[in-house]
Amino acid sequence: MEIKDDRELVVIAVKEPEKGFRLLMAKYKDAVYWHIRRLVVSHDDAQDATQETFVRIFHSLTQFKSECSFRSWIYRIATNEALRILNRRQDRVSLDDSPVELNSMMADEYVDYSDLEVIRLQQAILALPTKQQLAFNLRYYNEMGYDEIAAITGSTADSVKSSYHIAKEKIIRYMNLNN
Repeated sequence: MEIKDDRELVVIAVKEPEKGFRLLMAKYKDAVYWHIRRLVVSHDDAQDATQETFVRIFHSLTQFKSECSFRSWIYRIATNEALRILNRRQDRVSLDDSPVELNSMMADEYVDYSDLEVIRLQQAILALPTKQQLAFNLRYYNEMGYDEIAAITGSTADSVKSSYHIAKEKIIRYMNLNN
């Protein structure tokens, strides 16, 4: 079934929950998984958070208000799930940490370690403060505008823009130092 837009998807999901949920998963599952994965790193944590995200979406779908886009609403729920996992952890690193500490970050078999540039980029992103990491990931990987990122993070567009540019500068500095 071809869904024209998210409004139609919401209507279907409310009227026919099982069908709507399948359509919702088909459209957003991969994007939500990778958004969460970029934040939590671990495949298992990302899978758990993705599953919990869709459970929360399903249970609160009737409460969705069109104050922001449906996609923003989904990403906000996904972001909150990722942050829950990160808040339970104590293994955060910073760009000031030694390369040995950065290289010891959590890894698993779902990551291709043959591309050293990608690895260094991921290390730099993961070492950013959460606010900057979110702004960078949503802008760089998901190609979202500052207003949409602000809706997801509960911030302002100006604050998101600032966080993104600070993150970008830190990443560039890190990449140049480790070249």
